[in-house]
Amino acid sequence: ECMQLREVKSLKKLNHPNIVKLKEVIRENDELFFVFEFMELNLYELMKKRERHFPESKIRNMMYQIFQGLAFMHKHGFFHRDIKPENLLLDKDDNIKIADFGWSTIAKNKRNTFCGTLDYLAPEMLSESYDQRVDVWSLGVLMFECLFGAPSHTPDTQHQPHSPTDTHPYTRSPPHTHSPTHPFT
Repeated sequence: ECMQLREVKSLKKLNHPNIVKLKEVIRENDELFFVFEFMELNLYELMKKRERHFPESKIRNMMYQIFQGLAFMHKHGFFHRDIKPENLLLDKDDNIKIADFGWSTIAKNKRNTFCGTLDYLAPEMLSESYDQRVDVWSLGVLMFECLFGAPSHTPDTQHQPHSPTDTHPYTRSPPHTHSPTHPFT
């Protein structure tokens, strides 16, 4: 029964160096426990610890790894729908793996479910059907955030994008996920 969960089914089918490996699923009483390979930290934690912007070479390497994982997912009909720094895990050698497949889906047709994190949502998720290209949008927002120290927009400043020339330290609202029933809470 627990092997039929969307996240478990996704992870069992996606074996790639840039996708976190599910080692085991344990069911104890009415609770499920997922055991994953060990990763040092997530990208959000790394971004908060830094004192200045990442060098372009580091960003290029990180984006390449994430694109490799996404390309593999998309080739196999999956899309993630919640790409954000908290869902990108790093090991001690700066290898990045995509994690948290709770919103992922297998889709041969376009979808129209509202899900994910508002800071990284592609515009079409708010108004129409969409496909795996929403992951690419989210990765573009993430790349901007890595380059300039802040997301291109935030829910409270959607119409006031940050300027690429801003030099402010990393400022971002705390991690949050919006539910499909209450997207702005």
